[in-house]
Amino acid sequence: MVLLPPRVGFSMVSCCSRSEFPQHNLHGGISFLGSFQFLQQSSSRLKLQLEARVPSWKLRRSYGLVVRSEYPQNADFPQHYSRKEKKPFPKPVLELRRAARERAKKSKGQPKKPLPPPKNGLIVQSLVPIAYDVLNARVTLINNLKKLLKVVKVHACSYCNEIHVGPVGHPFKSCRGQNASIRKGLHEWTNAVIEDVLLPVDAYHLYDRLQKRIRHDERFSIPRIPAVVELCIQAGVDFPEFPTKRRRKPIIYISKSEFVDGDESELPDTVPEAPMKPILAEIPDSEIIAACNEEETILLAEETLEAWEKMRKGAKRLMRMYPVRVCGYCPEVHVGASGHKAQNCGAHKHQQRNGQHGWQAAVLDDLIPPRYVWHVPDVNGAPLQRELNSFYGQAPAIVEICVQAGATVPDQYKPTMRLDIGIPTNVKEAEMVV
Repeated sequence: MVLLPPRVGFSMVSCCSRSEFPQHNLHGGISFLGSFQFLQQSSSRLKLQLEARVPSWKLRRSYGLVVRSEYPQNADFPQHYSRKEKKPFPKPVLELRRAARERAKKSKGQPKKPLPPPKNGLIVQSLVPIAYDVLNARVTLINNLKKLLKVVKVHACSYCNEIHVGPVGHPFKSCRGQNASIRKGLHEWTNAVIEDVLLPVDAYHLYDRLQKRIRHDERFSIPRIPAVVELCIQAGVDFPEFPTKRRRKPIIYISKSEFVDGDESELPDTVPEAPMKPILAEIPDSEIIAACNEEETILLAEETLEAWEKMRKGAKRLMRMYPVRVCGYCPEVHVGASGHKAQNCGAHKHQQRNGQHGWQAAVLDDLIPPRYVWHVPDVNGAPLQRELNSFYGQAPAIVEICVQAGATVPDQYKPTMRLDIGIPTNVKEAEMVV
């Protein structure tokens, strides 16, 4: 078995023919041990006999070996859409219509099948532990980020929503905030807080997941909580502060949009049970203590990266069963089958829509925005140069914080960080790059 380093393209592996290996029955009447000693003493004579009998082109054969990686070597940065531009659908509308026609064609003349959970009002029991893990991973991520912000320097612009992770702010002229033309696009950096790194995405809390859509006049009477927390509550997490309705029997549809609950009078009374897993609590800012030494900082960064990946992977699995909607014009998110009716969209041309949202299926980045920032190749080296911005890479802010704290770079973020690209030392050297 030959071990090759990663990202190896096309290589040649030589394989010997079976005729090169000595056979035990070449000399009759000799035991295996004796034949082995005899072959050691007469290896030259045996080699001459083999070369005389077997053609040379059969002794060695060359095979092509291609080693592939799950992630590309380099990748483009995530696309930023203009505020005047609507978000693209995760699946094109034509494909959605084609799939709907195929489902209607297959179900024509067939008896209706009972709806599976969670469409019938019940929860998916196999996803309840995942919901608890996502919730605890989110709390762990927040607590660790508060500690890392005391070790790793994070800057935020005073006029726009851009942030930078590093000893000093980057010199790129990308500010589009107030009086940006007077400052010629330069940023004015201040200290960042955790809300700048982990963007808060809130959603309405639903007492009943299958209730009617929230009206415009109810927008202030219904509490708003983090969207990830609301997704976990609908998936089976019990929060005393945010009660929710749990059905024990499937619902019965009267029409396409009307249903009644199943009769649960024959079932025994429910007994309040302890949560399946203990729910962690966030540490107050006054009790946050920074890491004492470098080893503790590295362990904290590794744990933070693990919590980040665990939260995103778990939330992606929950979104496959529990629908999440996002407005195509603004960042508003709603956890439920259909979006609310609150007319609070202030995006481009919202007057034509009377402030209503354009709901569509959400993706993971809508629920948990990654906040890409510039990657600093060497924290202790020279700062980033404005003329060499095409050679630098980008990474999510949380990943960049953990990497600068000493964590190992995950493989899925290496393509956008451009770790294998040589960075010129000055502008003259950059102009010589082909």
